[in-house]
Order: sequence, then structure tokens, then C-alpha cells
Amino acid sequence: MARILIVDDSPSQLMGIRRIVEKLGHEALTAEDGAAGVEAAKRELPDMILMDVVMPNLNGFQATRSITRDPATSHIPVVLVTTKDQDTDRVWGMRQGAKAYLTKPFSEGDLSDVIGQVMKR
Repeated sequence: MARILIVDDSPSQLMGIRRIVEKLGHEALTAEDGAAGVEAAKRELPDMILMDVVMPNLNGFQATRSITRDPATSHIPVVLVTTKDQDTDRVWGMRQGAKAYLTKPFSEGDLSDVIGQVMKR
């Protein structure tokens, strides 16, 4: 069982992703924007982070860069989970340190596959 931090400013998205993560047998932690996500990552040191991109205060690209470049949290894999589906967004997200990129909407199976792949690394 992994501890997975879900960062999303949409309450319905946060609840939906949390439901899937818990159904898969993982512990779900949540944060409602990028800045809160960075703080939660430092405080909780989760096994993985599922990060939305379009959020207030600190967007997901900025939060991912902050997490992956901080020695205290750089070991935590970040998966960007977003509606931004352009190739340039995907490339930019990976350059910020993301280990995977999942476009919304996604199926439970898609999320399960990404979690499994990233956790094996």
C-alpha cells in the first residue's frame, strides 16, 4: 500500500481520484492547490503525487518543479493528471520533473496502470 498525495483544486476531481486511489488499496492524502501540495509533500513525504496542472496560487508545473528540485522531496515521483492535452504541455511537464502524464478524463484502469508503472520504477 502506497501513500499517494492528490493535488487538485476541483473538489469533485479530488473526490473522484481519491475514491479510485483508495479502491486500489492505497492511502490518499489531499491538497487543494499547488502551494498546499508542495507543503504537504514536504510534511508527509508521500510515495507518489498525482498533480493537476491548472490551479490557483502555484500551478502544477511550478509545484512539480519545486518538488522535484528540492533535495527533501526529489525522490517522490510526480504524475501530472490534467485536462491539458497538447504535446507541448506533456513535454513541458516532463521537463519539470514529472514521471508520467495522464490526461483527464481517464478511466479507473488508466489511473491504476499509471500508478503501477510509476511505483515499479
